[in-house]
Amino acid sequence: MNRQEVEKTITEYLKPVFGFALKRCNNIHDAEDLSQEIVMRAFRALLVKDDIADMGKFIWAIAHNALSNYYRDNSKSVIGVPIDDLAEWIADPNSEMAPDDNTESISRLQAEIAYLTKLQRRILIAFYFENRKQADIAKELDIPLGTVKWHLFESKKELKRGMNTMRKSSELKFNPIKFHSYRINGSIGTKSPDEFFRSTLSQNICYCVRKTAKTVNEIADDLGVSPVYVESEVEFLEEYGFLQAQKDKYIVNFIISEPTPELLIMQNHMYKRAAELFANDLYDELISSGILDDPDIMCWQTDEAVSLTDSPKADRNFILWSLIPYIAAWSGEKLMNERISFEEVATIRPDGAHNIVNATVIPDDLVLPEDYVYMKNWSGPMWNEWIENDSRILWQIDSMWSDRKQAHDFHYSEHARRVLSLYDEEKGNLLSKEDYAWLCECGYVKTNGAFDGNFKAVWQIVILTSKEIQNKLLAIGERIKVKYQADFKALKAPYTKAMLDSVPVHLRKMKEYELQFVFHSDGWFLLHCITTLLQNGKLKEPTEGQRKALTTMIVPGK
Repeated sequence: MNRQEVEKTITEYLKPVFGFALKRCNNIHDAEDLSQEIVMRAFRALLVKDDIADMGKFIWAIAHNALSNYYRDNSKSVIGVPIDDLAEWIADPNSEMAPDDNTESISRLQAEIAYLTKLQRRILIAFYFENRKQADIAKELDIPLGTVKWHLFESKKELKRGMNTMRKSSELKFNPIKFHSYRINGSIGTKSPDEFFRSTLSQNICYCVRKTAKTVNEIADDLGVSPVYVESEVEFLEEYGFLQAQKDKYIVNFIISEPTPELLIMQNHMYKRAAELFANDLYDELISSGILDDPDIMCWQTDEAVSLTDSPKADRNFILWSLIPYIAAWSGEKLMNERISFEEVATIRPDGAHNIVNATVIPDDLVLPEDYVYMKNWSGPMWNEWIENDSRILWQIDSMWSDRKQAHDFHYSEHARRVLSLYDEEKGNLLSKEDYAWLCECGYVKTNGAFDGNFKAVWQIVILTSKEIQNKLLAIGERIKVKYQADFKALKAPYTKAMLDSVPVHLRKMKEYELQFVFHSDGWFLLHCITTLLQNGKLKEPTEGQRKALTTMIVPGK
């Protein structure tokens, strides 16, 4: 705005601003000083701004900020009125006993009530808001009368302290984070992660205690919200193991990653180089060895309609889309340095879950190189929990190349057991029309003909029918990992150090457990293996008709 417009605007607000200050200060001299401060701040701000949509809102925001500084500088928690008197008015700020010029202080006092403990709030509200006798409150809460009196006395002290405190919110109040993604390692219970990280509030509560334990009131101050709302959310997150209680404080109990460009570039380089070494050798040996023609590797996936007479084997490219990531994940288990067990670091949750949770927060201004490999729509590897009498496992990855709804991600074991049960049943019997319809919808089976007449169903996924073929395939992967063992170790060392340095001390053991699986059942490694082979033309992208059944296998159990 130009100077003439600013002077005209300020002149219009001189009288209202002085009235605002006079109503809130002890004397006329303070009111004059405060109103002058407000006017000068507004004048300087308007000279450099041209896009103010609501002038009144802008001026009064400056006025309230200046008033807050006035209170702080002069230690004015209330304006000339004892807090003991104000406490009598908190139940009814519109009472005739409450002077008009103390409405703001009373509102602030009401807000401070939320910072009391749950028991103190309950007693205070019963006494002041509900006009209950102290003896009745003691009887209802089953505590001594003296305890009620003590809590009322302590509540007043806490309210005085709170009124004399300028509460400072962190940047999270104005710029809350949002989880970019989260993943689960282990079994899922009856609740999905969406139910725990259901809101911006729950995500930001976890984020603000990711490194340092804080009380409910400290979390509320950071987020700029009432402790009443934080309290219930914290109790819920602590009950399910996402927060850990440390006396009256809470700290996060899962890993929240905040990747920097440097760390992501290091990670990308490590996986890219490891995949170039491993995936190319694996592809070449699978092709040259002739093992893809072994009759124990079964797959009848086809883009064409299913023939009623013939069952041609799927093309090699489709089979490799399953075999390569499977071998990359499961081969060379004896090469892993498994010092930390899953049970040592996983959390058992009340809904039956037993898992490790990771969430990622990505800065808005993150810039990465053009050749960075992004993990898009990735889930897995997934497999049903192995039980002693399981003879088969359904192994699967969802990715940007597959075409599945991913509706079963958080209840995969249940989904897998149904598929395996139908697979076993179908060997000797025709399944029901409904079962075939479900398998076709999932992409696992294709059918032709009339169900009640000339009918044929063909499985579209890769099936390893024996332990012998499974062991032969994994042996190929293990030989290649042994060949490049020293290279893998050198690539992993700086990445491991950087990752551990980025994690809070109390969660480092959990991160160490996960780092044991780098270059094994590690989604990033599998993604880079696929990407490497696509980029050099060895693997071809799947056809539209192959996407639903992509990267899905039935393999022998342990």
